[in-house]
Amino acid sequence: MSERALKYWEGLSVGDVLPELCQQVDQTMINAYADASGDINPLHIDPEFAKTTIFGKTIAHGLLTLAFVSRVLSHWNWHGWAYGGELDIAFLGPVYPGNEVRVSGEVTAIIQSELGVFAHCELACSCDDKVVLKGKAVCQI
Repeated sequence: MSERALKYWEGLSVGDVLPELCQQVDQTMINAYADASGDINPLHIDPEFAKTTIFGKTIAHGLLTLAFVSRVLSHWNWHGWAYGGELDIAFLGPVYPGNEVRVSGEVTAIIQSELGVFAHCELACSCDDKVVLKGKAVCQI
């Protein structure tokens, strides 16, 4: 069987919006992520050092921001995401302590193939009106 584009599949439709997540980021969260990941780059955890960089203050780890995307995908379709979801993302800007990150997404295609049925989603993380992460996810449905 070749790939076939569908408009809907078992209650899911092209154009459906994924559940939105708004997450406040603070220095305590950034420090905890540094401890958990082992990424102790001073840009993330040392305010005095961070003042000397182009950012002027500490920034969150990009993968911390990406974890918010994973939370949205897990909430929306945990089984399809946990068992082989794919991401193609770009980090477009920093997240600073005090920012609220808003994660949004939309189903842009539903594709049926010999491997199953897959939802293709466009995703974005924004702080205020600035997009800081953008990309696509594919997961089985």
